[in-house]
Amino acid sequence: MRVFLTGASGFIGSAIVQELIQAGHQVVGLVRSDASAKSLTEAGGEPFIGSLDDLDGLARGASAADAVIHTAFVHDFSNYAASAQTDKRAIETFGTALAGSNRPLIVTAGILVLQSSHGDLITEDDLATPEPRASETATMAFTDSGVRTSVIRLPPSVHDKGDHGFVPALIDIARQKGVSAYVGNGNNRWPAVHRLDAAKLYRLALEKGTAGSRYNVIADQGIPFREIAETIGRHLNLPVVSKSPEEAPDHFAWLARFVAFDSPASSAKTREQLAWQPTQPGLIEDLNMGHYFER
Repeated sequence: MRVFLTGASGFIGSAIVQELIQAGHQVVGLVRSDASAKSLTEAGGEPFIGSLDDLDGLARGASAADAVIHTAFVHDFSNYAASAQTDKRAIETFGTALAGSNRPLIVTAGILVLQSSHGDLITEDDLATPEPRASETATMAFTDSGVRTSVIRLPPSVHDKGDHGFVPALIDIARQKGVSAYVGNGNNRWPAVHRLDAAKLYRLALEKGTAGSRYNVIADQGIPFREIAETIGRHLNLPVVSKSPEEAPDHFAWLARFVAFDSPASSAKTREQLAWQPTQPGLIEDLNMGHYFER
């Protein structure tokens, strides 16, 4: 298939490019700079210069493709509402362009804010209510319009060399503060997945996904946050300490609301439906390889 991919030069998107091309698909990647365009071309993709604000460009890219995979997001936590609206408008543009064609629209969402409604683990059947990003709601609205909609839910840690997400931010905070910290007893759990395992699931959703599906891309179901903090402290040779909920905002800054989430999640339904099986190292094993702590 000819796939229009947003975020093609990003941490996850670049892995999806390789996964799709190796499987015989063509990738047209949305990129914002000449440098990103050059990298995508060298990887075997076709660059499409633009941004999520260029709705006409997004519509052209989607209309000329056999499928759309949307991984780009404006990670501006100081103005998250605006970022969420940009994401919503982009999804609506893609859905409108693909309406009536039964072509796949695969959109990225997050699992961290979800809560289980029937047990300990968040499953594919649990819905985000209210949903901060509106990614799932905006995507699923096109299911009855002849679009093969799928949502891929990422955990808070998608890890590998080159990661610039939550875990590197935690490492930076530990270096700055001189301690590696967790909140309360640190028993709250974070799910995780390796970047290459995640990329494989995007391809499987493209090839085998069914309309209206939600897929949890989860390898580690739930790592106690204290274990993450202890691993960071050991590698940095720093003490590991507990912070109270009241102390967390001062220590973790913008990360404070995320580090206390308890969001263990299952991918059992996803594995069964798409025959997906993670094969890469887990988060703690990846941290213990040492590359996260190289300056």
